[in-house]
Parts: sequence; structure tokens; C-alpha cells
Amino acid sequence: MKVRIWIGSLMAALTAALLVADNWLGNYHPFLLFFLVVLAPLSCKELLTLLPPERRPAAWFVQLCVFVVLLGNWPAHLSEWWGNVLPPLNAWQILFDLFALVVLAAFCHEMATFREPGGSVQRIALTVWIVAYLGVLPSFLAQLRWLPSSDEYPARGVTAIALAIFVPKVCDIGAYFTGRMLGRTPMTPVLSPKKTWEGLAGGLILATGFAVVLNYFSPVLSSAWLAAGFGLTVAVAGVLGDLAESLVKRDCRRKDASEVVPGFGGVLDVVDSILFAAPVAYWWLR
Repeated sequence: MKVRIWIGSLMAALTAALLVADNWLGNYHPFLLFFLVVLAPLSCKELLTLLPPERRPAAWFVQLCVFVVLLGNWPAHLSEWWGNVLPPLNAWQILFDLFALVVLAAFCHEMATFREPGGSVQRIALTVWIVAYLGVLPSFLAQLRWLPSSDEYPARGVTAIALAIFVPKVCDIGAYFTGRMLGRTPMTPVLSPKKTWEGLAGGLILATGFAVVLNYFSPVLSSAWLAAGFGLTVAVAGVLGDLAESLVKRDCRRKDASEVVPGFGGVLDVVDSILFAAPVAYWWLR
């Protein structure tokens, strides 16, 4: 537990420092880009390692596709670089086009490397799924950073992304300690045997309270009730993200994605809840 507390505190402090530093650098947000393009390849590597070798798509190809999709979050917000040369760009249109390109490229890659029947369709499907999971879902987190600010909400972008990251992690913390102290009733005995309904309740209460407090000091929602609704639904999405990764690990007969993060497992074990929470946070705040 001590290792988990120390490592968790360090990761939280580093994430907060990155968000604060990024807020000083205009519209480019290089630290956010660094944050995504470091964590996504590590998560991608772990996810590919979970898969059986015969079904595993080419690592370099999947990594490249994930990187291209994540990079696609930036061009629409850097229009000052090209002034009147190009018309205004839409971030989601760029991402949709890039994802469609990934689908086409996955087919072309398998056609170019095809030698004998067996496995091609699975590798194409897994490529598209991994890019959706580790490229498209984090794009909702990135797009939160460009939410427009106003006099009423001066730091809306940075607060929004902080909420999307920390609300599900606070829920994880609350569920962990409440479950250890009060947990009696298993919530998902097959997917995640240690999770309990009592732990879930404690996590949701703590996450909701955190969202209300943070919104009070740096508002992005107009009332405490809306902040509470945001905290509750984003925390639930985070729990589902955690269970989704548990589903993948159970299906692949693995306990953790890796052991690179002491006390937590792998990078994927750390970011799984945020991947599901980010779209819900975006839908609330856009």
C-alpha cells in the first residue's frame, strides 16, 4: 500500500505540474501532446503484448496509426500558423478522416503482407479497435483543452482536463480504501473479484465531492448540482473503463498489463478509467 500511495501521489503531482505549465504556452499545449504521445505508445505496447502472437497486428504499424490519430488533434487549433492559406479546420472532421484512413491502411497493410490464409481479418479488426481505444478515446481528453474560456470561466480548458483526469482517479482511491475497510459484497466477481459495491459507493461519493470542490474554486459548470452530476457520471464512466480493461486482461488470461508502474501494474492499468471518462466529460462540457 505504501508503494501505491507514493507512486500515485507522484503521478498526480507530475500531471498537475504538466497542466499548469501547459497553461502558460498559448494554444500549442506541447506538454499535453508529450503526455499523450508517451503514454499512448506504452499502453499500445502493453495491449499488443496481451494478445496471442498469431492474432497480434504489426506493432510498428499500430503505433504509427495511434500516433497519427493523436497528432490530428492539433492542426485545427493552430490555424494562426497558416493564416489565410487554408480555410478553418474542424478538429473532429480531421480525426474522423484520419480514423477512416487507418481502416483503409489496415486493409492495405494486410494485403501487402498476406502469405497464407488465417489471421488477417482478426489483425485488421484488432488494429482498428486498438486505434479507437488508444487514439480516438484520448482525443476527447485532448479536445477538452481547447474549450473556450470567458470572464466567467477563465481557466475552463485546464480545469476541464483536470476534472477528466482526476475525477476517475479520485474514484479509484475512494473505492480502494472504502473497499478495504467496508467491502463485503462483490460487485463483479468474475471480471474484478476485489471490487465491492461498498467500495464503489465510497469512490463515487469522494469523486462527486471532488468535482464540486474543484468546480467551486475554478468553475466550468454553472452550479454545484451540475458539478455533482458531472462528478457522478464521469466517475461511473471511469469505473466502466477499469472494468473494460479487466475484461481484456481476463480474456487474454493476464492479471496486469505489465509491471512498469510499481503498485499499479502497467501504464494501461493507470489510464484505463480515464479513457472511458474523457468522452463523458467532453459531452458534459463542450
